[in-house]
Amino acid sequence: MDLLLASGNPKKLAELSRLVTGLGVRVLSPADRGPLPEVDEDGATFEENALKKAAAWAGASGVTCIADDSGLEVDALGGAPGVHSARYAGVHGDDAANNRKLLAALVGVPERARTARFVCAIAIAAPDGTCLAAARGAVEGRIVGAPRGAGGFGYDPLFQCDDLGLPEALRGRSFGELSHEQKALVSHRGRALSILREDLRALARRDVN
Repeated sequence: MDLLLASGNPKKLAELSRLVTGLGVRVLSPADRGPLPEVDEDGATFEENALKKAAAWAGASGVTCIADDSGLEVDALGGAPGVHSARYAGVHGDDAANNRKLLAALVGVPERARTARFVCAIAIAAPDGTCLAAARGAVEGRIVGAPRGAGGFGYDPLFQCDDLGLPEALRGRSFGELSHEQKALVSHRGRALSILREDLRALARRDVN
């Protein structure tokens, strides 16, 4: 089954491709189907944004589409940056500026109060706009005082993973210090997708039949 990813982020494409290995699913990038419409991610929740993107691109391309909306929730900031994570500093996708703003917002906040989580909502939509499946995943941790590691993307270098799903030897590292394979053990996107694995398998079988 062809599955269009509603994102031009090459790292998300690689991550999703690894996570669907063995399901009979071929992940397509926007470059494989374009041109595709811009989607205003104005939903109040990650779930609303994910479904809006999936439905819009599935309708425009004629291909079943998977979309995610993910972000960081920091308890000391009332859940911010939340759905505004990618554009927290004003420009969409400016990771360095977003990280600087986050650190500035947490000046004076003690480490014990810097608890946070990465959240990912995923939706799969048919070309007629029907939501075929949806799920949410999250991973717990805290925000460190300075970037650590050169891996990952977004807020990864600032997010210390304390989640019990990670092997003890890896706990306390930032996502920026983990390999792709290590991060996948607890990835919020991976957890959401793992909930959808059987849905994807069923959709692939239906597509073949």
